[in-house]
Amino acid sequence: MTTDLEQLVERAGRELASAPAQDVVRWAVQTFGTRLVVASSMQDAVLVHLVSRIAPGIDVLFLDTGYHFTETLGTRDAVAATYDVNLITVTPRHTVAEQDARHGPRLHDRDPDLCCALRKVAPLDRALARYDAWATGLRRVEAPGRAGTPMVSYDAKRGKVKVAPIAAWTDTDVASYIAEHGILVNPLRSAGYPSIGCAPCTRAVAIGDHDRAGRWAGSAKTECGIHT
Repeated sequence: MTTDLEQLVERAGRELASAPAQDVVRWAVQTFGTRLVVASSMQDAVLVHLVSRIAPGIDVLFLDTGYHFTETLGTRDAVAATYDVNLITVTPRHTVAEQDARHGPRLHDRDPDLCCALRKVAPLDRALARYDAWATGLRRVEAPGRAGTPMVSYDAKRGKVKVAPIAAWTDTDVASYIAEHGILVNPLRSAGYPSIGCAPCTRAVAIGDHDRAGRWAGSAKTECGIHT
């Protein structure tokens, strides 16, 4: 049986399919209020800025896996100090040392799916429990597997509404927004890292590669599991 939330998503998905990012955000804010949260990997603060202009004080989740680049943690701290948001750092149940004791060292090399499940997916699931909807910075041009990303969808795995306001934005759109508003950007972006995850599993990409080519390079893995 289709739920009221799914019906809401179906209607909004049609009405907002070609809407500007700001309109998608306004709909989400008007519909969910404080039950909406932003999830940010701190590659840049584009989505944080976009949403916070419409909903000052919005909650922003950052998943601290224990494996992040120093630059990513620095970007998180700068975002918290610069924008009108309530930044919430989410951590796994176990530290890296505790995980090593349970599963052996360098789990990310031996079983990256399990490592992502423990350090990303499960912590996010717990953090999202108090919200009805979450906004993500997914964009269709980032990777072939993201080409069909809708503006508004039903996250059946979590029973939440998932909003991707900048799904249709090109790299040029993002660059223009950053330049126009002086948006904070992770320093690694200018060092050949268009997509930034955990340090052990992220590499710079070659010119011409899609943005996520440097994630889990050399393996068949393309997603951490949050969006699948």
